[in-house]
Amino acid sequence: QVHMVESGGGLVQAGGSLRLSCAASGIIGYINSMGWYRRAPGKQRELVARITSGGSANYADSVKGRFTISRDNAKNTAYLQMNSLKPEDTAVYYCNLETSLQGFWGQGTQVTVSS
Repeated sequence: QVHMVESGGGLVQAGGSLRLSCAASGIIGYINSMGWYRRAPGKQRELVARITSGGSANYADSVKGRFTISRDNAKNTAYLQMNSLKPEDTAVYYCNLETSLQGFWGQGTQVTVSS
């Protein structure tokens, strides 16, 4: 059974930092990529950052230069370091994992940035 545990969300003031973690277990198959999406109130879910097994990363334009995604393949864990946070970064952040067979989602973690 696949289990994904997200942590690190919370309330922070604008300009502050948070680090999200996503640990996956019970995965069958090769993990192609891990990533983070977010859904702000009243908006559709959007890609924040994604990293492949080889370490290639891509980011949403809105977070480039502020967020950094990394991955520990041995631990099936992905991290999202978020710096210089803005109120518009407020959202529920979801971890996503794609294997050669299917995709999986975490339960989401709330990030709230106050102005």
